[in-house]
Amino acid sequence: VQLQASGGGSVQSGGSLKLSCAGSGGTFSTYNLAWFRRAPGIEREFVAASQWSGVGIYMNAYVDSVRGRFTISRDNAKNTLYLQMNSLKPEDTAVYYCAADADRTGRDRDYDYDYWGQGTQVTVSS
Repeated sequence: VQLQASGGGSVQSGGSLKLSCAGSGGTFSTYNLAWFRRAPGIEREFVAASQWSGVGIYMNAYVDSVRGRFTISRDNAKNTLYLQMNSLKPEDTAVYYCAADADRTGRDRDYDYDYWGQGTQVTVSS
């Protein structure tokens, strides 16, 4: 399974960005998928997850700091995961990584995820 993240960039506080993660080589629709981020000097942090809960059914989870501002979604026909980020804050500045969990045991723990994208930089200026 290969994951390719894109969509990062530089925006001002209050702006929006939409990240994409294109997957290949696996059964994307049955995986748990997630976004993590790593800011300078900080350990990698869970951001949001889309958990498989049955055929065509997914449950979303978010870290408290982004709930209500970020939305995770997926398009299984395109093997693509998204993260819509609104009302961005300087503290959202980080490299964002997408991840896939084929065993469907993971939600917010990075060690549960088997496959990782290369990361895309998001910079929010005040």
